[in-house]
Amino acid sequence: MKKTVISHAAFGCATALLASFVTWLALAPGSMSLLEAHAQTPPAYTAARQAELFKTTMNDVLGRVVTIRRLERDAGTGSGPHRHPGSHTFGYVLEGSYEVKVGDGPLQKLGPDGTFYEPPGALHAVSRNGSSTRPVKYLVIQVSDPTQPQTVPE
Repeated sequence: MKKTVISHAAFGCATALLASFVTWLALAPGSMSLLEAHAQTPPAYTAARQAELFKTTMNDVLGRVVTIRRLERDAGTGSGPHRHPGSHTFGYVLEGSYEVKVGDGPLQKLGPDGTFYEPPGALHAVSRNGSSTRPVKYLVIQVSDPTQPQTVPE
């Protein structure tokens, strides 16, 4: 019981630290642009360009791995439905328009400062750039069980 409480407390501290980092990035000068109108064209499904910004193993939290990535998708592109079986996934839109649907939730149309969350194993049914003319840039922060696959396509 004591180990579980400590693990949850450490996880909460790590989450708060990540939230502070995201807030700091959001307030950086020049990091925001205006929200674009939603494009009605279906997206082309392509891989996003991504840069891993941070990664560490949290040995005191059941060996979870924390990863922060910056992703960019070209106009009109997205990824197919998928799941992250062992990951708590947090998203934060830096620039542009991002559309996301998780599980049975509604389709969210997010602009700069928009956030989303995917619990482990949830269906990420929609993940796409909401603009047909401009790229979208967003952060993905994951707290993952390294014994589980990172991504599983549907």
